[in-house]
Amino acid sequence: MVGANALKSLNVCRVPLLLVVFIISCRNDHNQEVPSQFLIQDVTLIDGTGSDRKTVDVRIVGSQVDAIGDLSPNGDEIIDGTGLVLSPGFIDTHSHHDRGLFETPEALVLLSQGVTTIIVGQDGGSRLPIRSLKEEFLATPISVNLGSFVGHGTIRSEIMGVDYLKAAEPDEIVAMGELLSEELESGALGFSTGLEYDPGIYSTTSEVVALARITAEHGKRYSSHMRSEDRNLFGAINETISIARATGIPVHISHIKLAMKSLWGRASEILLLLDQAREEGLTVTADLYPYEYWQSTMTVLFPDRNFNREAAKFALEELAPPEGILIDRYEPNRSYEGQTLAEISEARKSDPVTTYLDLIAESQAAKEVGDGGGESIIGTSMATQDIATLLKWPYTNVASDGSSTSRHPRGYGSFPKIFRTYVRERGDLSLEEAIHKMTGLASETLGLQKRGTLEVGSIADMVLFDPERIADMATRQDPHAHSVGVVGVWVSGARVYENGLFTGVYPGQWIEE
Repeated sequence: MVGANALKSLNVCRVPLLLVVFIISCRNDHNQEVPSQFLIQDVTLIDGTGSDRKTVDVRIVGSQVDAIGDLSPNGDEIIDGTGLVLSPGFIDTHSHHDRGLFETPEALVLLSQGVTTIIVGQDGGSRLPIRSLKEEFLATPISVNLGSFVGHGTIRSEIMGVDYLKAAEPDEIVAMGELLSEELESGALGFSTGLEYDPGIYSTTSEVVALARITAEHGKRYSSHMRSEDRNLFGAINETISIARATGIPVHISHIKLAMKSLWGRASEILLLLDQAREEGLTVTADLYPYEYWQSTMTVLFPDRNFNREAAKFALEELAPPEGILIDRYEPNRSYEGQTLAEISEARKSDPVTTYLDLIAESQAAKEVGDGGGESIIGTSMATQDIATLLKWPYTNVASDGSSTSRHPRGYGSFPKIFRTYVRERGDLSLEEAIHKMTGLASETLGLQKRGTLEVGSIADMVLFDPERIADMATRQDPHAHSVGVVGVWVSGARVYENGLFTGVYPGQWIEE
């Protein structure tokens, strides 16, 4: 709970005490609007369209942008925007922040980055049915907007059960399609796959095409964690394009990367394939997070699920070195969490290849006897210049692929890191380009309405920040440090974040546009 004295001491927004008491005394539901009419004066507006910045006044009435220009106060609450940037709230198009979200509905990890909308159900995994997620959201208000894809892997497991280590039979694909249709009609934004993971790894392209075609018939989108981000990256890109070609559906490549040393420097070749697809008339887009390391399972580095020394040796030489693999979660032995594979190998007096194979075997044995066995790792596999090249592609938007519970700092810092690293330090993007990739482009990719730009009539999801100070603080050593530089965040016109403090308002909306 934020005390009135603390709020009175903040100098950016002069909030009437009566309004403060109203805001922090209730946890409003989604249908209850906090009365608001305020004017942000002399602010640098970057509207999310990619247009140049301009210094203006912005009036918000209720949940929408009412006017932009040289405005005179008219009974407004006044906010001084001098020296600050006002932009649309950032949209995390690929998020796992639903993990623990209803236990921490204030979502400070998101607000401190300026994120106002998260899209979950990624990598082929989602709540089933989607309706249950929507109902929980409506019953338990949160500070940010939430939408979800429906996951291919989730549907495949529901229909095929434990018999998923094979291509699906025609009747199984029909059953998957019927379930997919139900989920799309229940509020899912689209269809996601995780073709590098069980059970999606065992699906054929024709299975995915059949389901993507149903998704297209519903006017929805396809998002894919592709079959490979390393050994067979080019083949995976071509498969994704072929799905767009066969169905006409907009396809989106999740967290695009070149995650193998021998691929580094070839990002332009990947973009050439994507540009050729777009010239063909296909709608192909991508997102990425700005880190050289990913997070996944130990087994993901074995696409053939052949856990032998040759495959492990290749993984540790080409994909992620032992000192670059950090154990995020390891249920068979929690003491390993936070250590690198190199450190564990030394402690076990074993070489890294043997240690890696043994850890996988121990995890799988625990799962077989029902004694946990869950695991995940953070692996260093990418080059900064490739990230910059992919980021500059006009159809790549920013996403986190993160959560508040893992040791990967992307959940706490992806959006501010773009400003710190790729705008201020490296100069790969202008401030306008970076914001466009977090807002207008993200909204366009998802097909959202009235979100992602700040124009008259837009929904007032907004972030006010210091462009010279906004930065990520989370690191691999301190992955849960909140970002700095965000001064204010509004969702549907209600202020949810003020100089590091949550205001007590929960105006988040369910997104299924």
